[in-house]
Amino acid sequence: MSRRTLIIGGGIVGLAVARELLRRDPARSVVLLEKEDEVGRHQSTHNSGVLHAGLYYQPGSLKARLAVSGVRLMTAFCREHGIAHEICGKVVVATSAAELPALDRLWDRGQRNGLRGLRRLNPDELREIEPHAAGVAAVHVPEEGIVDYAGVCAAQRREVESAGGDVRTGAKASSIRETAGGWVVGTEAGEWEADFLINCAGLFSDRVAELAGIPRTVRIVPFRGEYFLLRPEAQRLVRHLIYPVPDARFPFLGVHFTRMIGGGVEAGPNAVLALAREGYTWGDVSIRDLADALTFPGLWRFMARYPALCSHEIVRSLSRALAVKSLQRLVPEVTAADLTPGGAGVRAQAMHVDGTLIQDFWLEQRPRALHVLNAPSPAATASLAIARELVDRLPGVAPAS
Repeated sequence: MSRRTLIIGGGIVGLAVARELLRRDPARSVVLLEKEDEVGRHQSTHNSGVLHAGLYYQPGSLKARLAVSGVRLMTAFCREHGIAHEICGKVVVATSAAELPALDRLWDRGQRNGLRGLRRLNPDELREIEPHAAGVAAVHVPEEGIVDYAGVCAAQRREVESAGGDVRTGAKASSIRETAGGWVVGTEAGEWEADFLINCAGLFSDRVAELAGIPRTVRIVPFRGEYFLLRPEAQRLVRHLIYPVPDARFPFLGVHFTRMIGGGVEAGPNAVLALAREGYTWGDVSIRDLADALTFPGLWRFMARYPALCSHEIVRSLSRALAVKSLQRLVPEVTAADLTPGGAGVRAQAMHVDGTLIQDFWLEQRPRALHVLNAPSPAATASLAIARELVDRLPGVAPAS
């Protein structure tokens, strides 16, 4: 069998890995298997479209390192390929004096992570950037921006195929068998053999790993985030990106306002348990996915740890009034009449059996396989940097130049 690597999952991370592997080892056969009829159909394009610079992440963590290098690589990639993007900057706003210590910690993290051009803002300086935002202080992050991630996925696919890679859509992995020489992966489009396997299956990464013989000690629990759109006449309230200071007691970031690269402004998201791993509405229900989540002890321990948060997020999903109240903390002039229903995304959140959310990237490496079991935000922004990190771990591949 010739040297062949199979990559399962045609999202932005899987595409980036295929691209990087072909750049570093052009003689290798690379086949990417994607179950949908097109690449990048789920987390890669069901997100806020933000280029994250690495402000929030623990210094020294893999996520912090990859975010900081990743946003710069992604910006360069977009320039090279003519992909719509804009480095518009973001403000992280403290809405009360009680949030100032947390804002100070973010400032310190940003400095330690090497972000460029960070500025502390007083209320007057905040209003110069975002006239309708309310806050007692803020941090301005000029390196953050917005991007067309669908365009990124399309460009990555073109690069993979032009370098000789084989992108197979409509090829859902249904069986994985280890052999003396490597792996045999059964799909709806036939069987594929390879000497190395890379699992970038996102929302289904734990199940793909299990097919390959990895016990599911880490489970993917899907959380849906729902957005509103600002009506055109209300879009003047948001110039760039307006984010809250995250509450350290809770694992989610909180609602924010995001300009979109195609026009318009999003407001949200919340975070509720999705009833299907690709469930973008309350009506999308998968009995298998729901049973998988509800029989996992970690989910119940998570809900016991954060009962107020979980109930609040569900009520906010069903109550526009409560959603508006959350948004008004950042932009007081927003009203219910300014909002229309927007899109939604599902976050593949890896969770331990004790109910702890895994916040950093989580990789399981075997002699002939590498499984990406958690690729949280900023995975889309950092996908090119993640690819470098993963390919560095593969045997027999030249180091990055």
